[in-house]
Amino acid sequence: MKATVYYAPGDVRVENVPDPVIQQPTDAIVRITHACICGSDLWFYRGEEEWQPGWRTGHEWMGIVEAVGSEVRTVKKGDRVLAPFAFSDGTCEFCRKGIQTSCLQGNFWGSTNDGGQAQAIRSPLADGTLVVIPPAVENDDDLLTAILPLTDVMSTGHHAAVSARVRPGNTVAVVGDGAVGLCGVLAAKRLGAERIIILGRHKSRLEIARRFGATDVVSSRGEEAIAAVQEMTQGGVESVLECVGNESAMTTAIGIARPGGSIGYVGVPHGSGHNFNLGRLFRQNITLRGGVAPARAYIPELLADTVSGKLNASAVLDLIVDLDGVPKGYAAMDSREAIKVMVRP
Repeated sequence: MKATVYYAPGDVRVENVPDPVIQQPTDAIVRITHACICGSDLWFYRGEEEWQPGWRTGHEWMGIVEAVGSEVRTVKKGDRVLAPFAFSDGTCEFCRKGIQTSCLQGNFWGSTNDGGQAQAIRSPLADGTLVVIPPAVENDDDLLTAILPLTDVMSTGHHAAVSARVRPGNTVAVVGDGAVGLCGVLAAKRLGAERIIILGRHKSRLEIARRFGATDVVSSRGEEAIAAVQEMTQGGVESVLECVGNESAMTTAIGIARPGGSIGYVGVPHGSGHNFNLGRLFRQNITLRGGVAPARAYIPELLADTVSGKLNASAVLDLIVDLDGVPKGYAAMDSREAIKVMVRP
């Protein structure tokens, strides 16, 4: 089969690799029908994370089950399934607490594991990981496209909103206009936020943010952005969603939080250092919560709303490529020509 393989910064290749096979009785083999390139993939693509030549890429995917191991009970051959970006057993202490990304047996797709930017994949721990998509929507391509962001960015945006304690009537600010930030706007709207301020600089993305529910836009950065939000809200916002992951974004998030407010941080940390204003968090009783999103915990409720038509994050998928086009998709996202690339093997 074909799969995408990392070789060096700026160098990902689609090449032939061995077909996946059942290795454990809890495995499933899935033929991939939809996948994505994630903004976090750009960190290894740009050489900002240490990756090894030969590692597989891609952690967002959906597909059709081709085979299952002898102990798999919740999925069967022919099921169309959705996978969160991490696999988990569903039974350990942390899975039972709803933080499947800390599963004692789990891990993330890609690198030394099979990746989703491929024709097929071996899914370990299939029962604890895979979510069956209702048969009624199996042939609705628009709806399948709307479901795809639940694998990561929509679940991550929701995690930011939950961590920031978004409540009906809240004033919310979202730092970052990438796919996660845009999904954070949608998540805040879904949870009842009355006013949603998006901090970003890209016109096309801000237009999507408006469609998703943003009421205000701040395009400045740094101290200027902090001053703008402080002035327009008369003291800061109750809930901040930090969706970038670098030091300047966190500095902004802390600077615009209202006393007693909460910051939900989900941007994958990157950069050489993180020096935060811990003093302001302390003095103003600002809560900092978040981290890697337990997408498996959120997918059932988000899937139900997507299938019913209440939730649709598909606008973040603004470029489609086939599997051979994955390298061009990386280049397009790296140059900001695309927000998020959908791969159709």
